[in-house]
Amino acid sequence: MRELFAALSLAMAASSAVATVPLAPVPDLDLARYAGTWHEIARLPMWFQRKCESNVTAHYTPKPDGTVAVHNACVTAEGKTIASDGVARRPDNFARGKLEVRFAPAWLSWLPMVWADYWVLALDDDYQWALVGQPGRKYLWILSREPSMDRATFEALKKTATDMGYDLTPLIVSGKVE
Repeated sequence: MRELFAALSLAMAASSAVATVPLAPVPDLDLARYAGTWHEIARLPMWFQRKCESNVTAHYTPKPDGTVAVHNACVTAEGKTIASDGVARRPDNFARGKLEVRFAPAWLSWLPMVWADYWVLALDDDYQWALVGQPGRKYLWILSREPSMDRATFEALKKTATDMGYDLTPLIVSGKVE
């Protein structure tokens, strides 16, 4: 009986090992090169994007203080453009691919809970596409500099995300995949 219990314990530990492996952001993120407009190709559902149907974009503008202005916009099913503005910052200088983003008012920025993890997990050498997520593997974005992405790149990024432990079952494809 002890052997059976030990075997079951080992099997359960092995099956959960993939999900508990910490994610690693890209080792370096050049904020000047990352700046500009990114088009969302796909995402794992997030409540603040629940009304977004198409033309989902994020625009990043580096600021002199080292933070980044963030402007997110999308078009709803009714054809209305909605947007939100926030700020991103590096939580430390050692993990340069890690950012934290806040969309709450600036006067609340002292509260840790208003900052969300935004980790660049994979990035094209020429900054033409990015895979962004957070350590809990609940949220994920596939971004492109263009409003469309070729199917081979899209499938490769999906495989990368799956290999990192993301469940892509609820993935929403919001951009064009050709």
